[in-house]
Amino acid sequence: MKLNAFASNAALIGLIFVSSLGLQACAPELKYSQSPDSSTQAKSSQEPTLAQAMNDITGMTPQQHIQMISKNKGQFGSADAMRRFFFGDLEPISIQPGGAGMVVNLYNKKNNVTFSYCSTYDVVVAVKENRVDKFPAEEVK
Repeated sequence: MKLNAFASNAALIGLIFVSSLGLQACAPELKYSQSPDSSTQAKSSQEPTLAQAMNDITGMTPQQHIQMISKNKGQFGSADAMRRFFFGDLEPISIQPGGAGMVVNLYNKKNNVTFSYCSTYDVVVAVKENRVDKFPAEEVK
């Protein structure tokens, strides 16, 4: 009976050891640290953390995303880019005539920008800084 318990404990310890080696091989930025000291803090300021590295996989800042959508407004794919870049951060604030019937004004609170979206053609027709409840009619036609 003791041999069986010893074997199962050895197998469990081996499994934990092998899985931690695999984790370090796949993601070397994830290291175990015992206590924060000055060398670890200096190293962390030089290397991006996992959260910072996964912040944006395109390598662009939110301002660059907004500029790209502004440049491509009215073109096919601009709404896809808006949804992809600001997934979960868009809040519908109003509906107004424009586009091919009606447009929806979507506000991004995090970046303080409003997009006007035409769902008929699936395009962004206007972009402005700050919260805009109603765009001028000439901008959303």
